[in-house]
This record gives sequence, C-alpha cells and structure tokens, in this order.
Amino acid sequence: MIKIKTLSLILTSSFLSIAVQAQKLPDWALGPFNRPANINPIITPDTSSYFHDPMTGRRVAWEANDTFNPAATVFNEQICILYRAEDKSGVGISQRTSRIGLAKSNNGTSVIRSSAPVLFPANDAVKEFEWTGGCEDPRVAVTADGTYLALYTEWNHKVPRLAAAISKDLRKWQKHGPVFRQAYHGKFFNMGTKSASILTKLVNGKLVITKLNGKYWMYWGEDHVYAASSTDLVNWMPLIDANGNLKILAQPRKGFFDSVFTECGPPAVLTDKGIILLYNGKNDEHTGDTRYAPNAYCAGQMLFDKNNPEKVLARLDRPFLKPEQSFEKSGQYPAGTVFVEGLVYYKNAWYLYYGCADSKVAVAIWKP
Repeated sequence: MIKIKTLSLILTSSFLSIAVQAQKLPDWALGPFNRPANINPIITPDTSSYFHDPMTGRRVAWEANDTFNPAATVFNEQICILYRAEDKSGVGISQRTSRIGLAKSNNGTSVIRSSAPVLFPANDAVKEFEWTGGCEDPRVAVTADGTYLALYTEWNHKVPRLAAAISKDLRKWQKHGPVFRQAYHGKFFNMGTKSASILTKLVNGKLVITKLNGKYWMYWGEDHVYAASSTDLVNWMPLIDANGNLKILAQPRKGFFDSVFTECGPPAVLTDKGIILLYNGKNDEHTGDTRYAPNAYCAGQMLFDKNNPEKVLARLDRPFLKPEQSFEKSGQYPAGTVFVEGLVYYKNAWYLYYGCADSKVAVAIWKP
C-alpha cells in the first residue's frame, strides 16, 4: 500500500510538473491567466432589457442577441466592464446594431449590469459613421486625472472607423468621431480601421494612460499591428514608412496560431522589461497551426522595446489563452474564440476580460 501511495504521489507530481511547464511563460509576459471555476460566462444576452432607440424612436431589446468583446477599467473602486451588445435587427455578425453596455463588479467575477447602453448610435454629430451598425469592440483606459478614453469601432455598414469618446463617469460620453480624420489631410479617413490598444502603466496599483517621448501612444490594427501617436487622446497620427504607407510593426506568421490576423487587444502595458501588447491571433485554415481549430481566435503576447516602441523584441509562439470551454466554441462564431479586450489590475490581481465566440463575456485571472 505504501509503495502504491508513493507511486501515486510521484505520478501526481509528474503530471503537475507537466501542467506547470505547459503554462510557463517568459519572464516578460503577463500571466498565466486562469479561468475561475464555475464562474464563466459572466455576461450573457438578456432579452428583458429595453431602451428607447434614438434611431428608430422605438423601444429596443438592445442586448437580446449577443454580448461580447468587453473593455474594462476601474472606477470608484469597482471594476467596470464595457461590453458590446447586439440586438435582433439583422442576421449575422455586424448585420445588427451594436451598442456598448456597462457592468460593474466588486470582485471581478460577479457583475451588476445597467439596464440601458452607455455608448450607442444616436442623433448626434457622428451619426453618419454609426448608423445603423453602431458602436463596436471598445477598449477603455483612464488618465491619472480620471479622464476615461474609449477607443471603439464606428460601423455604418460601409466603412469601419476607429473612433474616440471621452468620459468622467463611464456613463456620459463625449464622442469625438474618427481618430484619423485629420491625419495627413484625411489620407486614412476612408480606410477601414479598428482595434486600438493605448499605452498604459501600472501606477500606485492602477493602470493609467501614460506618455512615451512626450506623446500618447497606441498600437492598432486587425490584419497587422500598426501604431499611432497623439497629443490630445482624440486626434491621432498613424506611423508611416518612407513611402507614406502605414508602417507594419508586426504581422501574421504562417504555421502559427496568428497566421491570418494579429488584432490588437486591451491597452498595452509599459513595464521594466518593455511594452507588452496582448493581441488576438486568427488561425488560417490552410497555413495555420494544426494544433488549433481552423479560423479559431487565440490570444498572444508581444514585447516591444520601451525605448523604441516600434521594435518587437519577443513574441509568444503559442497562445496563452485559447478556446477550451463549450461557450468559447459555440455561438455566433463556432470556430472558437477567446477575444481579449479588457485588462485591469485590481486588488493585487490582473483580470482579463474576453469575448467568447462573439456571443458571451468571460474572465481569466492572474494573481502574481
């Protein structure tokens, strides 16, 4: 009996060692992030919440079809999640109207949702960019003085445009429209743009927007990783090369989980090791990594030089988060999706919020 117990302990120790090795990340990376047991998904569609829609003048079940792709920040000592919600006004991804809802949490896992969206297409100065597709896929971060910036996609069923909105309380937002409208005399104004990760830094236990070389900095892009800088948070200048084209800082890799897209995720984090960018890689069905499902979205990390933010120093060859749970592989996007967009530091832990199959919201946690 003693020998059997001893063998059992040895085997258990070996399996644990293998598990730890599988999760081991380089010292520059964030994580490992783990899904809390019996918690996810934390936000799902709700057919009972209505609001008065300024576009139609009717009451609309604004989050009845899907709730996904969340941003996150901290306000009044609570984690606040800004998530994309779709109604039932159309059929298929991006064919409905998207609005951004607000949920609050005191522990990072259980949430209380607002009954109405906080950022949505309205009869305002940017209606030409948002009707009737709406407001999609936000990322949010806060300055040291408490000014919240939401970078989201305006969708009018013609051109997706990266846009900015400012708030002091996460409920009332001042929309500033497309962020590249003024840059280079509007050169990139009518080009599809999305997915912006503004640079942040951990200061006194809170992630705040920080400057680099005197300017705000962000990584952005879906098919590649690009960059842009700003002096006011709302008007941005994309980084261009010698030929005046967008400068590519990182791109998809054949044979890897990110063989189609390298889509920027939550706000980037400036650390002593460099700038860490979490991103969403899409796996090509023909030239991707066969260990992951064709067209699946998995989450990766890149490290940029903190003195030269255009230079990639390192990159994970395998995702640190991939579709595993049933709700991550069923919904609007059944190929499997973990789409990271929200990252907060709260009570000595990191909370990563992500979309599941374009249908639900979940969280993964890392406690260093």
